[in-house]
Amino acid sequence: MSSVDQSGTFILGDRPVRRLGYGAMQLAGPGVFGPPKDHDTALAVLREAVAQGVNHIDTSDFYGPHVTNLLIREALAPYPDDLVIVTKIGARRGTDGSWLPAFSAEELTQAVQDNLHNLGLDVLEVVNLRVMFDAHGPAEGSIEAPLATLAELQRQGLVRHIGLSNVTAAQIAEGRRMCRIDCVQNQYNLAHRGDDASIDDLARDGTAYVPFFPLGGFNPLQSLTLSKVAARLGATPMQVALAWLLRRAPNILLIPGTSSVAHLRENLAAADLELSDDVIKELDGVAMAACG
Repeated sequence: MSSVDQSGTFILGDRPVRRLGYGAMQLAGPGVFGPPKDHDTALAVLREAVAQGVNHIDTSDFYGPHVTNLLIREALAPYPDDLVIVTKIGARRGTDGSWLPAFSAEELTQAVQDNLHNLGLDVLEVVNLRVMFDAHGPAEGSIEAPLATLAELQRQGLVRHIGLSNVTAAQIAEGRRMCRIDCVQNQYNLAHRGDDASIDDLARDGTAYVPFFPLGGFNPLQSLTLSKVAARLGATPMQVALAWLLRRAPNILLIPGTSSVAHLRENLAAADLELSDDVIKELDGVAMAACG
């Protein structure tokens, strides 16, 4: 049994995926803008992820833009039957690399078409609506209009399943009143735990929760407690942080990203870590310290 198999599985849309997946964002250039620094290594990372058993890859056509989707297609097409590629729409990139909202019906429709074209697919398995009322985090506001556009694209057969990203609890509730929401993708990690209640609510309903920045993102997690636990377990702090997320709730699906084959293998090995209840309690203190 591979490390990825040890992570278990969960239903995403209507497909079982291993709970330890891969996020393709870091395959683009600096600031998720432009081409990768090493094209061949980017392809090798994607192929190694699938070879190791990963069957859930997260991407978007605004990574690059277009860069990660084209890399995925080059590396992996024709795609394995069990591979679930999840993308997102709702943002675009400025010429300076800035992240801008792209919420109109025309922009959302074009984004779905671009994702289909660049991935070489006839239908997108899961599309997350990235809410961009505030580029730095969730902000309140109705998502009815953009979600209605995405639901119409689903009715047209271009999208199988719908998710939400960068959303508040109120927006999750609004979305679920409009259509079936198959996953929620928000920032969440050992030290950033604002979505605790939402994760538990979604778990009760069998809905996937996909934390982005599971290792802190552009500001990697740093904690003396995390480092001490990792040293005792003979693991890296990042492996422990990923293992904690796998223990946190059964509906959590992980998509740690990297542009290194060695780092990819290190991340996937986190599924082999067993954390005792005492260790979990110790690590939970990291979140309390971060909030204090």
